[in-house]
Amino acid sequence: MSRTIRIFSIDNPSKFKQKLFVWAKQFETAIWLDSNNYKQNYSSFDCALAVEEFTSIKTDYNSAFDQLKEYQSYTKDYIFGYISYDVKNDVEKLTSNNFDGLHFPDLYFFQPQKLIFIKGNTAEFHYLKMIDDELEEDFEDIIEANPNIISSFNDEPLQEDEIKIKLRIHKDEYHQKVENVLKHIHRGDIYEANFCQEFYAENTAINPYEVYTHLNKISEPPFAAFFRNEHHYLLSATPERYLRKEGSKIISQPIKGTAKRFIDPIEDEKIAFDLARDEKERSENIMIVDLVRNDLSRTAKKGSVQVEELCKVYSFKQVHQLISTVVSEIDNTTHPVDVIRDTFPMGSMTGAPKISAMEIIEELEETKRGLYSGTVGYFTPNGDFDFNVVIRSILYNSENKYVSYSVGGAITAKSTPEKEYEECLLKAKAMKYVLTNKT
Repeated sequence: MSRTIRIFSIDNPSKFKQKLFVWAKQFETAIWLDSNNYKQNYSSFDCALAVEEFTSIKTDYNSAFDQLKEYQSYTKDYIFGYISYDVKNDVEKLTSNNFDGLHFPDLYFFQPQKLIFIKGNTAEFHYLKMIDDELEEDFEDIIEANPNIISSFNDEPLQEDEIKIKLRIHKDEYHQKVENVLKHIHRGDIYEANFCQEFYAENTAINPYEVYTHLNKISEPPFAAFFRNEHHYLLSATPERYLRKEGSKIISQPIKGTAKRFIDPIEDEKIAFDLARDEKERSENIMIVDLVRNDLSRTAKKGSVQVEELCKVYSFKQVHQLISTVVSEIDNTTHPVDVIRDTFPMGSMTGAPKISAMEIIEELEETKRGLYSGTVGYFTPNGDFDFNVVIRSILYNSENKYVSYSVGGAITAKSTPEKEYEECLLKAKAMKYVLTNKT
């Protein structure tokens, strides 16, 4: 199915973006990807909106990658969607038996009828031919939308009652579990594990559009995402890229190493300087870089895996992060889905060695990760792709009124339970604030 492409000039991209998000609220299936104009080396657009299923695939982890491969090969079109963390069970002999309050399908992709990109001062409309007569009218509707009414829709509740956030793992138990991870490390089972914990609220209704808008505003990350499919919602302020394909080039950008921001510019500069030289934070990052290099080498041309950046400090509104960039080249005969299969899940969310770390964290964590630490993104018609890592995110099932956000930290031989717990609270701060208005 081919697409009609129309390009419109827009005077105020920021205002148009707000109006576009308001307009998107009418659709039961939508993915919104926003770079927040963050300066980065690899980027295709400032913002994208994909809405309305033409075709779709929804499945559990069994043969999930084979089904995705078949679907992507068959459509040869833009497809948008997600792969949950538990699709790891399709790649290795692993299980996910922990509690699940959200009940998202393991994998979901759809071919959007309507696709809109914002690039600088232009809006590109890519509509399937069968509905291209709606294109002009939709553009006019977006222009006329009121960007200030995101919270005044009647179909989504406003938050009235105070949300009571509960901990799936309490502080003392968290300390115990980290000690358990450290035993595995000292015994030589693993070098590092990303251990995560869930914060949740039951019997809670939120306005996901309002909450996402607030979360994105206080974080402004480069890989923000809003996803809706019927009653399942993801509100993500993630700063991390999982994997991108540009022609034969593959790019992975793991994040490991975190420091909080300070208001005082001198203090803020000092903590960023210290982060870049922090032995523990660097060792966390370097271990994952080695893991990513190994993952990429499975599909890479011999000798093509390179580290473009190692432990570079990137600053976001709330935190400084250490980010590395690892790249490789693939043959044009390599299927894009195979590159994802061979690197999934992102090493920064597992640990090293990968399989042992995933077995240990499954045993110690209390919650099925689901979409948290999975990935959201898209494929282009020519087989390029770009996917984020789902962190700093709120997940919501509006049918059973369950709200959840998880945070994790890399446990290494140099970790202390107290500091790891503090880092988790720092990472959880933005999600807690937008839900409860409390820091």
